[in-house]
Amino acid sequence: MKSPLSVFALGFLAFGLVPRAAVAATATASFSVTATVNATCLVSAVPMRFGTYTGAAVSATSSVSVACTNSTPYNVSLSSGLAPGSAVVTGKMIGSVSDLLGFALASNSQGTVNRSQTMGADTMAGAGNDSTQTLSVQPQVSSGQHVASSGYGDTIIVAVTY
Repeated sequence: MKSPLSVFALGFLAFGLVPRAAVAATATASFSVTATVNATCLVSAVPMRFGTYTGAAVSATSSVSVACTNSTPYNVSLSSGLAPGSAVVTGKMIGSVSDLLGFALASNSQGTVNRSQTMGADTMAGAGNDSTQTLSVQPQVSSGQHVASSGYGDTIIVAVTY
């Protein structure tokens, strides 16, 4: 005869060996993901070189490159220069003997559309696209200026407002 304890032990072991579905639980959490993209612009310019002035009109080409973050509106303005007497329409280059050689900054080869610093009137507007955008500047030294022989130069400030 089997003892009740051995029957109980065998039953307990048999119950423990029978496959049972595993009981699992899942806990979840969430977190937010954020980022801020600030509007930025970078600007560079190619020097203007007129070469030798002989009294006849001299044209040159230059460009301004602007790279702004995508969809950032911008305006590029050009100063009239640092030489005395420079104005929005007529820039001046100063020589070593204080003579001034006048020039104009334009957006077309005919020199009829001025480039300067009046927002919405003579600035170069655009919108960033995450790539470099090149804007043309068509400077010209007008004919008939009577100046001493010298090297002439000035500095134009390029500003990008965005």
